[in-house]
Amino acid sequence: MDKNIIERIHGFDRFGIVLGMERLEELLRRLGDPQDGLRCIHVAGTNGKGSVCKFLESGLAACGYKVGLYISPFIEVFNERIQYDGRYITDEELDRYGWQAVKAAEDMVADGLVSPTEFEVVMAIAFLFYRDVQPDIVILECGMGGEGDATNIIRNPLACIFTSVSYDHMQVLGDTLEKIAATKAGIIKDGAPVISNVKDHGPAAVIARTAYQKGSRLYDVSKIRTSVDWESPVSQQVSMQLMETDYSEIEISMAGRHQAENLKTALACIEVLRRSRRIQVERSRLYEGLKNAVQPGRFEVVLGREEWEREGRFAPMVVLDGAHNEAGAQALQETMQRLFEGRKILLVTGILADKEVDAILDQFTKITDRILVTEPESPRRLPADQMAEKLRKRGIPPVEVTENAEDGLAAAEEIWNEYEVVLFAGSLYLIGAIRRLIRNGASGRETAAKKENTTVL
Repeated sequence: MDKNIIERIHGFDRFGIVLGMERLEELLRRLGDPQDGLRCIHVAGTNGKGSVCKFLESGLAACGYKVGLYISPFIEVFNERIQYDGRYITDEELDRYGWQAVKAAEDMVADGLVSPTEFEVVMAIAFLFYRDVQPDIVILECGMGGEGDATNIIRNPLACIFTSVSYDHMQVLGDTLEKIAATKAGIIKDGAPVISNVKDHGPAAVIARTAYQKGSRLYDVSKIRTSVDWESPVSQQVSMQLMETDYSEIEISMAGRHQAENLKTALACIEVLRRSRRIQVERSRLYEGLKNAVQPGRFEVVLGREEWEREGRFAPMVVLDGAHNEAGAQALQETMQRLFEGRKILLVTGILADKEVDAILDQFTKITDRILVTEPESPRRLPADQMAEKLRKRGIPPVEVTENAEDGLAAAEEIWNEYEVVLFAGSLYLIGAIRRLIRNGASGRETAAKKENTTVL
């Protein structure tokens, strides 16, 4: 891949996050409107979007569909953002479509028009790619909000999904749950079915009202009960009755009760599309696909999985979770308490300064009092010394303070044999860096395992 294309794409970052459709509409018009004709499922929400998208992608793929998946942000490599048929867009494809989109965007500026943002350029690249590979279905994950998000350029989605509404990006989306919900509800299109798993009454009512105004049938699944038959740190079995259909004993490879809710949301969409004969699914193949769905960086066991599955012991177990807002931190805290109660836990964390830092730390400090502080690789990062001071005010002096992911991983490795569980949590920038380091053999334990030709992931 020509590294210049990534640099050119990132160059549009200087225009920041500007919601609205006008720039993207013009950019796509110049590229021949590659988004037209794509069959899309549109997914919005504060938390859970990525997992719902993965359940949909894996379940539909197992039933024979060629599925495109557009996500934001990426964890390790830029190519993750644009996926098709179980693979990332290749470097060659990214070059080809990237330069087309960048040239069209630069021509807009040369013509005196407002420049597209980075997110809009990436969206254009994705649509160019999908126009050529022609997936059966494209799953689009909203980047921020909904109404003014670049993904909202699509006109006739197969379905619109809402996973949750909680506080995040309040400086852009609004300072109440109802305002945030109103922005997210902007993805609802005339007549498109709406699947909602929003539990709070206020934002749920906003979504319901918007669906009614758009003439869209609402499927509110928030009160449908899911039963977790059993769970472990690496999997769980879930059962539910969904729209008079029995979905029992579904094994999934994502831990946490919140993932049972995300599974329900994805299954509701599949059931709606199946009943309307937009798709066909075969039960055993669907179940196989759902079991294979994994979401990198969301309660992901990256070390110690084999020891747990084979022997039921901690080696220790190393877990990554991108809990970067209050609701995500609370879900993580509840999962850790349920799965690891009484276990000795080391937490390594770094958070962005523009997040709800105090609310996140209030949840993290319920997990353990042994916390190592570091910083994500982002200009928005909260300095480690400020994080350390916040912990001290809570009566928890950090075990160590480091300034980057590499040092944080090295410091954790020095002491992690004293613990049963090592949890890296916080900013996705941090989680992506730690994941990349471990997968590339940065940890001594990973390197030793590679020498012995064993698998640790």
